[in-house]
This record gives sequence, structure tokens and C-alpha cells, in this order.
Amino acid sequence: MLHHISVAVNNPRHVATVMAEIMQGQVAPFPFNPGSFVAMAGDELGTMIEFYPLGSELIPDAHEGQAGFRLVPQPTRYVSFHAAISVPISLEEIERIADRAGWRVFPCSRDGLFDVIELWVENWLMIELLTPAIAPKYLAAFSPANIAELVNQLSLVDARR
Repeated sequence: MLHHISVAVNNPRHVATVMAEIMQGQVAPFPFNPGSFVAMAGDELGTMIEFYPLGSELIPDAHEGQAGFRLVPQPTRYVSFHAAISVPISLEEIERIADRAGWRVFPCSRDGLFDVIELWVENWLMIELLTPAIAPKYLAAFSPANIAELVNQLSLVDARR
């Protein structure tokens, strides 16, 4: 069960505000890393995304044995990080919000296994969104009853590449 994730972006306040709107939630400062903000879904799972300033790194043992933060001066722009998140709004609403933010949105199929909506946050960071219309196919694909078949399908896709 995934409850929250964190990622660094160029404009944490703006990104958190847009994502809170998409999740139909709230945005708040995240004071533990200056300049950071969180988008909270306000759901029963405590779903939250922390957005840090670009260049933020989590480091161990920074404060009384706990993780802390540091900022690197020359961060990379593209990352291998991404997340798939179910949201309570439609593709059309996502497109409207993304258009207002100036971000790319691309509905797509993952080799027929399931569908997602690629939201390109700040046009460089991908987050996959699952609307109520497409989430059931994703959930069915990854259900305990279908996991063996999914492994087989993924192996077939891998063999074609």
C-alpha cells in the first residue's frame, strides 16, 4: 500500500497546487525541507505527494539518526521516477487543469495491458493518472487472481522488444 511519495520539481508550490486540484484535495507547506509543499488527497488512505525544490536529496542520519535533506547545486532534469495515481476526475478535467498549467497530457495504453493518462508535470516529470473510467482495468490486471497472467503478458511484451 502506497501512502505517500516525494519528488523534486522546479516549482513545488505550483506543482502541489495543480496536483491537489487533480486529486480534489488540499495543498500545504512541508516545513521539513524549506520551499517544499504537499498535495494531500484527503482520502481514507492518507494519500499525499511531497514536492521538494529541484536538487533536494534525502540523506541518512542528518538529524538525531533520522533522514534529512540537502540541496545539490546542479541537479539532473529527467529522472526514472514515476508513479501511477488514481484520481477522482475525468480525462477532460485533467486536460483542462493541465492546459491551464501548460503541461502535456497524453492518454495511452500500456501494450493493451492497462491504460493510463501521462501527465508531464512541468513538461519533464511523468505521473500516470488513472481516472474512474480506466482504473478498473489497471486494478484487474494487477489483482491477485490475474497476477500470473500479467507476468506472462509482460514476458511476451519483453520478448517482442
